[in-house]
This record gives sequence, structure tokens and C-alpha cells, in this order.
Amino acid sequence: MSRTDRTILWADDEIDLLKPHILFLEEHGYHVTGVHSGEDAVHAITTGSFHLVLLDEMMDGMDGLSTLQAINELNPALPVIMITKNEEEWLMNEAIAANIAGYLTKPVNPSQIFMACKSALDKTRIRGDKAASRYLEAFQGLSSKVDEAGTLDQWIEIFHELTDWDIEFDEHHDLGLEQLLTEQHITANQRFGQLASERYLDWLKAPEGPVFSHQVLDKFVRPHLDDGRQVVFLVMDCLRLDQWKAMRVLMQDRYAIEDDIHLSLLPTATPFSRNAIFSGMLASELQRKYADEWNEMWRSETSQNSMEYRFLADYLQRSHLLDAPMKYFKILTADEGRKVLARMGEYRDTRLLAMVVNFVDLLAHHRAKSDVILEILPDEAGYRSTICSWLEKSWLLDLLRTVSEWEDTTVVITSDHGSIMVDKPVKVSGDRTTSSGVRYKYGKNLRSPEKGGLTIKKPAEYFLPSTDINTNYIIARDRNFFVFPSDYHRFVKRFEGSFQHGGISLEEMIVPVATLTPREGR
Repeated sequence: MSRTDRTILWADDEIDLLKPHILFLEEHGYHVTGVHSGEDAVHAITTGSFHLVLLDEMMDGMDGLSTLQAINELNPALPVIMITKNEEEWLMNEAIAANIAGYLTKPVNPSQIFMACKSALDKTRIRGDKAASRYLEAFQGLSSKVDEAGTLDQWIEIFHELTDWDIEFDEHHDLGLEQLLTEQHITANQRFGQLASERYLDWLKAPEGPVFSHQVLDKFVRPHLDDGRQVVFLVMDCLRLDQWKAMRVLMQDRYAIEDDIHLSLLPTATPFSRNAIFSGMLASELQRKYADEWNEMWRSETSQNSMEYRFLADYLQRSHLLDAPMKYFKILTADEGRKVLARMGEYRDTRLLAMVVNFVDLLAHHRAKSDVILEILPDEAGYRSTICSWLEKSWLLDLLRTVSEWEDTTVVITSDHGSIMVDKPVKVSGDRTTSSGVRYKYGKNLRSPEKGGLTIKKPAEYFLPSTDINTNYIIARDRNFFVFPSDYHRFVKRFEGSFQHGGISLEEMIVPVATLTPREGR
């Protein structure tokens, strides 16, 4: 920060007596302008440029609080440190309510003033510099982990480390290291994608393996129901691990949060992973058990999740939880969410309240179609920020606050799959029955380059459904997306740089699960 970035306005009716303090600040690189009154301070702000205001609370004419109000009206972003002899709590409350940057009680010495100014003006830069230094120190070690990782647990640890850096960099937008971190994400996905293609079935079949989509209810929901607790089960369609880490802070004041993960089934898409969550079954099992219903669902790609309520009710029956009253909601709009919120009192005795919340997924889909939304969330950081801004003012946060007042209630939040920004088109071919997915496709006679992703010629081996004996699947890796040769350029332009799901990547497969318990004494 240069001297011109350290300009301070100091308003005190005894400013002449504070010369030693001013000299001390100027020796440390600050430029200080002193004025004798609140009126002078307001005039100085209208005519000059300052980065911080030191404000005496007791002055002739406009007092400190009146001056503070005027400053906020002129420039709400200008930080103010109030200095006062008055230790009464009401004054401190008024000052804090006005969003002051600091509060000092007289007498103050030059070192106190200096530290307060440094904290107000340099805190963000110092933290950013420290974050950059720590990341550069960790960079080589993280790169080595990516090169050497051979187990799923190692990849989960790597992904946690990468997403933790994502969240930290969100607080410091000007470090110049975002591209380096993005490149680590890309390299990690290249290596993880190859390993996951080779080991997916081993992970899926392992008796003590990771939790997959179809095991979420057994692992994270049923134990609470068995204990007689009420469960609010939220499935946030397309929520990624990094996005959950960004938004969880908004819930920490009311809930103790235990974080975990599960793996989304392949393809990492709603018809496969979310049906598995609500049924407790793999897709091929569902096709056998519900043959007629499955054929009806599969006639259109828009109806492939139309039986979630039925699947969940049957799961409760198989699990001998018929005495657990259940409600299920699929919430596509804010109006639908507010209607559920308004009726929460009616669901106080509902043992399992299950909700699918589609906002995150809808945001990704509309981003691909709207230049306005694209401006708001140009990248992963913008996506995280937009989700947090939505949640902070949403019906969902109000619902969680309501539930936090309920006794013997647990909230479980998870997702069906994540998403990844794609930028590498891969030409594929298939017949007219081929599905429309961008990161995965199924149909007859599908062909794609080997580098494009995983080809599954025998769906039954992957517990995937088939329409006939010729059905096969292709699933994209890395940041690839599939495009047919016809109208190639039009579809590349449409999908390049968009967030998609259905493929093999850390972002799509490693999915957050959070168990929230209301804090006592809230």
C-alpha cells in the first residue's frame, strides 16, 4: 500500500494536542489531515479523498454519532474508528450498529492509534499476502500429492485441500494466483479421471468402500430415524463441495455441523444419482423392480425423476420405518419454497421431511442461456458468491432457522452430483435415439475418441439400465463435453465455458454431506 493509499482524516476538537500521535502515524507511512469539528470532517470528505476516518465522539457542534451518520450517507464504504471517553454500553452499541471499523477508549497512545489504523487499512492486504505465501509454500507439496495419489482417500484429501484454497482465495481477489490454482485443479482432474475410470467398479463393489448415492439414506438418514429423531433431508441438486464450504458459514451460528462426503454414481446426473439416493438402489435394480414405471419414466428425459416420492416411500417400508410419517417436496421456485416455509408448523411431527431444492442446478442451466447471469457468475468464484448471496436472503435459510428451534431434529444436507466448467469439445457419433447429455450419452452405436472419456459397452457391469442389448454409454473426463458433428460449431459456442454434469471429475463425483444439529441455548 503506497502513501497515497494511506490517507487518514482525523476529526477532534483538540486536534492540536494530538500532534505527537499524528507525527507517529506519518513516520509509519500514513498521511494525516486534522480537522477541529464534525462539520469540517464532512466538508473534507466531500472535497477530498480519504481511506480512513479517526473520529472523536465528543465535539462541539456535530457530535461523533451525528458526524458518523453523515459520513455513512456520503460514503458507506469509508471505514471509521471512533475514539471516546464515554464507556457507556449504549454508545458502543450505537457505534457498532453504524458499522464502524474500530472503537477506542481514551486515553490512547500513539501505538494504539497506529495498530488500529494498520488493522483497518492493512488487514485485508496482510491476510492476502499471508495466504499467497502459504499457498506458494504448499504448492509443491500439493503437486506431489496429485502426482503420487493412488487411493480414493488420497484423492478426497487432495480435493478438500484444493477447495479450501478456493474458499480462501475468494476472500482475496487480487493475489494473482487464481490461474495457478485452476491449473492444479485441471491436472488433478486429469489424473483422477484416469484412476476413477479404472477403479470405479472396485470402489462400488468394495464391502467397506466409500458411500455412494444409493447408500446415502442408510448411512446418513436412517440412523437418526432409528433413534427416534425427526430428520429434515435436503438434497440440493448440483451442489458442489466448494459451494457447500462457502455457504455453511451462514448456518454455523444455529447448528453444529459435521461434514462428510459421498460419491455420486456414474453418470453423475440426476436420473441416476438422485433416483439412487431416494430409492437406496442402483439404476439397474430400479429398472428390474419397477419395470413398467421405469419404461414410462424413460420415455422422456424430463420425466426421469418423477417417481422420487414413490421410491422414498418404498425405502421406508423396506427399512421397517412405516411408523415414520413422511413428506416430500420438489422445490423449483422461490414461491414454492415460501409456501413450504409458511406451513412448517404443520410438519413439526413429520418424522422425515424430504426436499429437493433445484436453485443451484437451475442457476447453471440459466447461466448457459443468459448473458446477464453469465456476467454475475463468470467462473467458480462467482458461482459460489451468487449461491451464498441467494441463500442469505432465501426462504431456505429462514426454514433452517425455524428448524433450529425444534427439539430432537437433525438436518441432513447433501447433493446428487456436482458440476464442472467444460471447455474441450469432443466429436461423437450415434443414432437418433442417443440421449442429449453434454457430459454423458447413452444409446446405440455410440462412438467417441478414447481420450474423450469412459466407454461402457456392457451397462449391466456398471449397474446401469439398458433399453436393449445394443445400449452403450460414454462418460466424459477432464473438461471435455460431447458434440455431434452436425451443427458442431453452434453447439460448441453454446456449451463451451458452461457448467455441466454427468461426467468423471472431482467436482462432479465427490459430493458434500452435512449433518446439522441445532445448538443448545440458541
